[in-house]
Amino acid sequence: MRSRHGRTTHAHKRIPGSRQKSVLAYGMRIDYDVPIRLDDGVVVRADVFRPPQAGRYPVILSYGPYAKGLPYQLGYPDQWKALIESFPEVAAASTCLYQNWEVVDPERWVPDHYVCVRVDSRGAGRSPGVLDIFSLRETRDYYACIEWAARQPWSTGRVGLNGISYYAINQWLVACLQPPHLTAMCAWEGAADCYRDWHRHGGILCTFTRSWFDAQVRTIQHGIGSRGAVNPNTGEFVAGPETLPDYALAQNRVDPFQRALMSELDGPWYRERSADWAQVKVPFLSAGNWGGQGLHLRGNVEAFVRAASAHKWLEIHGLEHWTHFSSNYGLALQKRFFDHFLKGQDNGWDREPRVHLNIRHVDGFVERPEHEWPLARTRWMKLHLNPTHRSLDRHPVTGRSAVEYAAFSEGVSFRTPAFTEETEITGPLAAKLFIASTTSDADVFVVLQLFDPAGGEVTFAGAVEPLAPIAQGWLRASHRKLDPSLCTPYRPFHSHDEVQPLTPGRMYEVEIEIWPTCIVVPVGYTLALTVQGRDFEREVPSGRLGPWEGLRGSGPFLHNHPWDRRPEVYAGRVTVYGGGPSDSHLLVPVISGTLP
Repeated sequence: MRSRHGRTTHAHKRIPGSRQKSVLAYGMRIDYDVPIRLDDGVVVRADVFRPPQAGRYPVILSYGPYAKGLPYQLGYPDQWKALIESFPEVAAASTCLYQNWEVVDPERWVPDHYVCVRVDSRGAGRSPGVLDIFSLRETRDYYACIEWAARQPWSTGRVGLNGISYYAINQWLVACLQPPHLTAMCAWEGAADCYRDWHRHGGILCTFTRSWFDAQVRTIQHGIGSRGAVNPNTGEFVAGPETLPDYALAQNRVDPFQRALMSELDGPWYRERSADWAQVKVPFLSAGNWGGQGLHLRGNVEAFVRAASAHKWLEIHGLEHWTHFSSNYGLALQKRFFDHFLKGQDNGWDREPRVHLNIRHVDGFVERPEHEWPLARTRWMKLHLNPTHRSLDRHPVTGRSAVEYAAFSEGVSFRTPAFTEETEITGPLAAKLFIASTTSDADVFVVLQLFDPAGGEVTFAGAVEPLAPIAQGWLRASHRKLDPSLCTPYRPFHSHDEVQPLTPGRMYEVEIEIWPTCIVVPVGYTLALTVQGRDFEREVPSGRLGPWEGLRGSGPFLHNHPWDRRPEVYAGRVTVYGGGPSDSHLLVPVISGTLP
């Protein structure tokens, strides 16, 4: 029969129990459920998509829990619909039958003489075992799969890793183990510090993991079997083949949210699931998202700055976190990178500037090459908080004043005058605040917003938030201790190794890391910095994205667990001081133009 793209197709549906394991379809040889035996005897399963011609080809491999047999359209229909409507090019050269969530579409890679390998991680999809995400056991499994792929008769022995989010995070981890045949990797929007990037922003517990794990991981745990989805390409259960009772499923998984809830301070559980930058030496392309506040930005930037690799590139874009991975823009970047490192092509990639930024304007993005991060020509400027006038002043405030807010309220905002010159702000930011609390602790949330001349907020499509502000930062005041070996003036680094309670009524100096941002501020617009004691959320919901409904500005990255945010500790009244010796200020990376 003929596909809608005019190519000959081969129907290859099979029912559960069928012995059919290898088929020819859409110009590919597809091997399903290929076994990979690990060192402890557990067998994980992989699907292999390769050119039909005999030969050896470089490998693009992914390893994770999202079920290799669950098509994008079936598992994530809302995101798929939005992607295809905005970027129809994604479906222009593919049937999309094998396009899965957050991994490459083999129909867009195999014709260019790559082998695409997808492995269901231990305990997920078609692979049995205990599901313990980002554990050392899982990372060692990943290492074994890389080395397995390198030994296969269809492989050149050069293995590249590619994927979004989960499939980027575990790249940093396995790179630390330095598999001999890991040749290059593209980590697209992937956290790297399990504590700071993900579970505990500034020491405050983020509840994202609970909703994400329940909606996207438990639903395809190995053993869901007949209670879950069926792979329309094979007729097999995507999380089977066996169907286990609930108690058995519970015994076969580790709940990451409970572990984070029980572990307020940084320590072994978080370190096992975090990158050791001194050990990351493989060539890589790190792609972040300006709108990735809460998960999909900090790790990508830290990787570029701190990883030991001599061959590393940083790219930062905008829009939803799955969009540009699949767009022609993202695909071209990935292929040029892998063509150079996996195929040895002299395509000029090694001469590419090390940084590629999509500069954010109020009406879109402009691509621009750069050579370092932060940008060498940055002019670090301070905007001083003036509590009397609720303003952000270009010049230091002489007299001390203060403003108080209820911690669980909307807090207090400080605003610049209107900009008189178009001004680009690109890079990391930091806030130094002098505060006091009526309780023994205070959670400080800061958010940077842009407003047009009429006073309307200008928002952006974020990685996982339809109406995102410009930037955000967080800090639990009792975690204010800094690690001087890793601090810079523009990126305070907190040790999170002890709790230092506040004495009620006493003033403390705290430094808050604000995740990087990029915005070209037009003439007449203003910036506002809001300081409050709870998540930034607007009254009117900004929309629904994937499994999350009622998003209000911070996406699903909220900090609202009742125990971690006990009112008797965190719901006091907070005073912000400014002026004189209590110079609370925002450090801003200005690239061109001037602050008002």
